[in-house]
Amino acid sequence: MTDDRRNFVLFAVVAALILFGWPLIQNRFFPTANAPVTKIEGGQTKVVPKPGADPTADSPSAIRDRKVVLAESPRIRIQTPTLQGSINLKGARIDDLVLVKYDETIAKNSAPIRLLSPAGAEGAYFAGFGWRAEGLAPPAADAVWTASAPVLSPGKPVTLDAANASGQRFRIELAIDDGYMFSVKQTVLNAGTGPVAVAPYGYVSRNGVSKDPDSWTIHTGPMSVNNGAAHYGPNFKDVATSPETFTTTGGWLGFTDKYWLTALIPDQKATFAGQFRNGANDLYQADYTVNPRMLPQGRSLSQTTRFFAGAKEVSLLDRYTDKEGVSKLDYAIDWGWFRIVEKPIFYYLDWLFRLVSNFGVAIILLTLTIRLIMFPIAQRQFASMAAMRAVQPKMKALQERYKDDKVRMQQEVMALYKAEKVNPLAGCAPTLLQVPIFYALYKVLMLTIEMRHQPFVAWIKDLSAPDPLTPLNLFGLLAFTPPHFIAIGVVPIILGISMYFQFKLNPQPMDDTQKQVFALLPWVLMFVMAPFAVGLQVYWITTNCVTILQQKLLYARHPQLKTAAPK
Repeated sequence: MTDDRRNFVLFAVVAALILFGWPLIQNRFFPTANAPVTKIEGGQTKVVPKPGADPTADSPSAIRDRKVVLAESPRIRIQTPTLQGSINLKGARIDDLVLVKYDETIAKNSAPIRLLSPAGAEGAYFAGFGWRAEGLAPPAADAVWTASAPVLSPGKPVTLDAANASGQRFRIELAIDDGYMFSVKQTVLNAGTGPVAVAPYGYVSRNGVSKDPDSWTIHTGPMSVNNGAAHYGPNFKDVATSPETFTTTGGWLGFTDKYWLTALIPDQKATFAGQFRNGANDLYQADYTVNPRMLPQGRSLSQTTRFFAGAKEVSLLDRYTDKEGVSKLDYAIDWGWFRIVEKPIFYYLDWLFRLVSNFGVAIILLTLTIRLIMFPIAQRQFASMAAMRAVQPKMKALQERYKDDKVRMQQEVMALYKAEKVNPLAGCAPTLLQVPIFYALYKVLMLTIEMRHQPFVAWIKDLSAPDPLTPLNLFGLLAFTPPHFIAIGVVPIILGISMYFQFKLNPQPMDDTQKQVFALLPWVLMFVMAPFAVGLQVYWITTNCVTILQQKLLYARHPQLKTAAPK
């Protein structure tokens, strides 16, 4: 077998591994996109129901009807621009919360996202606050508290009161802002006959694991900030095996989903002990407590905790972190290694969106901005390619002359580069610079709720999901859904075509095997990119189109690139 044929067979094997093995790798390390929000049937776009979503206020698959559970105890209503729900006066729990700005699906009649649910209903998820029973008799878990007002809203706090038989009174003062932050002030007033030990605590309890998958690039599940660092773990499996504990001054702990967060935030100047643990019936709990303090007779003792329950909006998390002193709450979004690049790209993209009101157009404008900044580098790349093209005949002659002495051939080639003042790596700079930008945009599309359910044009209703329109079922006219790994959408096909024409404009390699490899590469990459978010594909298509225009312009300045190299 000749070297050329061997190289081509090797490339074919690698391409097959990429096509069929890549999906197994990407699901673990690089989740490709959100679940599709639409499908094409009969040539029409239809909304896809969200798996596990709660389409109504009382899910039929609930352990008990949620309405029945909510009606079993007295409650005070929560009413804010972003949240609606209620607080259970039996046990003083925040256990009924929906996010009014976000819907389960893109359907017009979609129910809002439900974050918290009471114990006894499906998806029980709630927070509570109390005091340890160590030298103190706090209200029982089923005690009914007295409320000072029927509604909790911004600027209108509510105080809950209860007492015990020993002369201590307990007070929980609740306030809420216009975002997703509760303020919980716990106070004990000691009217008893002697001092008592007071140790407040708070907890978040949830039934079952997150519906969002936990992966190498996107963490879901237990999360904390302690001892000055963000900890994306342990995961649910770890907690089910053994409790995870830590002690810290400042920080927080809770549960994070892809877009939603619950976080207990004790006094940031106080030391507290945090813990993640698992209970019966698939229950998981995050809780904290502080060391007990002695409360003399006739005195009171208070501690304030904040509780975040809502959407992980970037600007809001930054506000709580930078202006309200919550340690690293902005790290609830798992930006990863390229955080320094990702956040500026997000803010610029978000600014463009507010300017043009379409995220697809904003992505195109972002791409044009990046290409404009990199245009001088692209010019140098083409100049380098021209120089390489000029020395190719001499390189070919050296390869023929020293084909039996690989070491001598490498030495002679390096000497040629030095004599001709050519740097073979100079053309790689734009590609290397694109890698962190491409990955940053991938993370922005995958992580930020601002991109969730953002439409572009026509059938593209969510830029953070794959393209639902595929010619394999005649664009939805045939009543079957192709397998996921071959259901290539229209946008990925356009991406493959744009890559093909870009590669055609590149200087053709002298080696025939390399020509065959470059001819197949666009179509291999088309399959690799197909499951990714449409927004990422729009970025790449725009990049390819701009690159083609740049090549047309720069070929005029370097005509030797279009001239076939002499044999």
